[in-house]
Amino acid sequence: MKILKRLGRGLLLIIGLLAVVLGLFAWQLTPDYDGEKALKHLTENVQVYYDTFGIPHIYGENEMDAFRALGYVHAQDRLWQMELLRRIASGRLAEVFGEELVKTDKFFLALGVDDVSAKTVSELNQNEISVQLSQAYLDGVNEFIAEGATPIEFYLTGIDKEPFELKDVYNTMGYMAFSFAMAHKTDPLLTQIKDRLGYEYIRDLPINSDSTSLRIQSSPLAAADSVKRNVVDGVMASLERLSIPLFEGSNSWVLSPEKTKNGKVIFANDPHIGFSQPSVWYEAHVSTPGYEKYGYHLAGVPFPLLGHDRTLAYGMTMFENDDIDFYYEETHATDYQKYRKGSSWVNYETVYKTIKVKDAEDVRFSYKKTHRGPILNGLADQIAGDRPVSMWWVYTEAKNKVLNALYEMSHARDRTEFENSLKDIHAPGLNIMYGDVEGNVAWWASAKLYHIPDSVNTKFIFEPNEGLPTLKQYLDFSNNPHAINPESHYVYSANNQPDSIGGRLYPGYYLPENRARRIVQLLDAKDDWDIRSVSKMINDVTSPVNIEIVKNLLDKIDTEGLNAEQLEIVGKLKEWKGDYPLDSIEATVYHRWLYLVLRNIFQDELGKALFDAMQNTHFLKRTIAPIIVNENSIWWDNISTEARETPSDIITEAFRQAWLALSVSLGQDSSKWEWHRVHTLEHAHPIGQLESLRPYFNVGPFPVNGSREVINNMYFPYTEDGIYKVSSGPSTRRVIDFSDVENSISILPTGQSGNPFSPHYKDQAEMYIKGEFRKMMMNKEEIVKTSESLLIFKPADMD
Repeated sequence: MKILKRLGRGLLLIIGLLAVVLGLFAWQLTPDYDGEKALKHLTENVQVYYDTFGIPHIYGENEMDAFRALGYVHAQDRLWQMELLRRIASGRLAEVFGEELVKTDKFFLALGVDDVSAKTVSELNQNEISVQLSQAYLDGVNEFIAEGATPIEFYLTGIDKEPFELKDVYNTMGYMAFSFAMAHKTDPLLTQIKDRLGYEYIRDLPINSDSTSLRIQSSPLAAADSVKRNVVDGVMASLERLSIPLFEGSNSWVLSPEKTKNGKVIFANDPHIGFSQPSVWYEAHVSTPGYEKYGYHLAGVPFPLLGHDRTLAYGMTMFENDDIDFYYEETHATDYQKYRKGSSWVNYETVYKTIKVKDAEDVRFSYKKTHRGPILNGLADQIAGDRPVSMWWVYTEAKNKVLNALYEMSHARDRTEFENSLKDIHAPGLNIMYGDVEGNVAWWASAKLYHIPDSVNTKFIFEPNEGLPTLKQYLDFSNNPHAINPESHYVYSANNQPDSIGGRLYPGYYLPENRARRIVQLLDAKDDWDIRSVSKMINDVTSPVNIEIVKNLLDKIDTEGLNAEQLEIVGKLKEWKGDYPLDSIEATVYHRWLYLVLRNIFQDELGKALFDAMQNTHFLKRTIAPIIVNENSIWWDNISTEARETPSDIITEAFRQAWLALSVSLGQDSSKWEWHRVHTLEHAHPIGQLESLRPYFNVGPFPVNGSREVINNMYFPYTEDGIYKVSSGPSTRRVIDFSDVENSISILPTGQSGNPFSPHYKDQAEMYIKGEFRKMMMNKEEIVKTSESLLIFKPADMD
């Protein structure tokens, strides 16, 4: 017994020592939010006050010093995220995660973003202030890399920290531009449908510019075969598995003084981006004698993409314009190294690359390029066949001035200066939203648009000698869709079809009118908006379009043979308001039913792989409402049966299938089929893929209200099991009231820090789920008085 007691004491001592060691290790990795640090190249002290949510408020005597401090504090909270984002476009994910990411690296290297980034940096004027501030920011990042704690993810993956350079900034922005683009998901897929089934099947799909649904109105200044499925299915799936944020959609509206209770502009914005941990935005308030901005930063990018000060506010949604073209190339019959260029045969350019792979030999590969861009065949499993397909992308073809545009946006002092900054955004296409203290509200579609004749359909792969020329006729920025102080007294964007000043609709991959209709419905109804009512609206979960869809479904259902409980659900759906609270039964039934209707309409012609790829496109979202009312669509008939099915047959059978599926997955009692049981949000971290580490790195899961294409757009992919894991949604919710700008509000999905040992890793997560907000503090006296910690940077001794 004494021996056992001694062994027990020894075991407890070992456990205690291990706990102390682990505690010290965790403490050593926790970000430093207070104390003093020497920072190279500083000329004056910089004070960083951290508020109760870990937001840094950076006060410097000049911008260069402030941006160096910004780089340091950004890195200590988000270095791992910076590392991941810079590796995507440069084809360096396999170096961290192994052979499974080789195909993804090949694809991104062939896109050419890394090469374009290197070329852009080599041509920069080093004397430009935007370049100097960017380098100051990177100096701060690299100082943390050299002197600060190594994030735990670097230990777990076994990679070394490396300094950042300007090319990394451009690569991160290049990845952002790629993730916005929908052509990769759409054009080859539609070409496959056309080639397999014929044009009659294409006619019922709303693939072109939408001339019938609600459009964002432009307004001048007022007084006051080769493709098996989706080109990027595998690429996107790899990035989703790594919990890397993908840019999806967004909402924004800006109210003129005539629409607000206090007679000042109110600005609202919630960009929709793939959920991840950490969340995509890093908030920072930077203040110097000549500059102040409360901004939202991408990891590794010095200038905020969203921001405000006491004078103006800006944000964005995705434009969704078409800026990618695919071409079939004709290879010479006997010399496979040549392709046709006009009337001549010229050599393909062969590009050689090497990919470093974790725990494996380097992978050397090559791909071909034409004058249009890379040949996609052989870069991904999704491309098969002998016909070469090349890709032209405005991002890699036009001169890249995006970094300078971000600098000018963040430093603009009025509407005119701000508008002038936007012409340098060539890609990705963005709807830039604007409001200011003078009462101006505005929206600009910013992108380098080019002439597309009405006779050219850009949604298919162009045949040889057809389609758009490689040398595009670019339009002047003044011709882009925009609105300044319109008669409606508000501007808005929900990724829907924009109007054009010239009356011509620019082709793109726009989302359906669902959110736009709800936004306009709510904004038109009142003229006394305040920050409280706008914050309620930004959490709205009602879809007027879904009410119409379910009505049209119910009009076609054959209720004969339905039992009493099924008829009761039908009755509830007739009274449904199209909303998505956690206790909604109607929401659960509607989405299960709608998915099975879509599957029964399309999968017999397309097969499972193409149907699954189609679900990832915006045009399918635009298809849902019109095809339900189109009783003559060729898609209704099930080609695998001898009978000719009617819409009623398909819809009724889908309802029975939905009932059976819900009974199996959620139980026989339909009163318990509540939305919270199937609709959840978990913020995933790449390391959280390991089940044993999931509780320490992932945040959630949480039951969550909202749904696809409502203002609180909690998007999820449809799945066979009917469990809807939210994949993207509001990456922040911001409301800025110029009648009281210092009490403007926002929220992040999880927390400010990406460091699992930080108290700010997930301290906003439950607030976010509940639709709550916190203050975006700008008053220095209040910040100093309420701050939890103070970090002071002092000039390092350079002797």
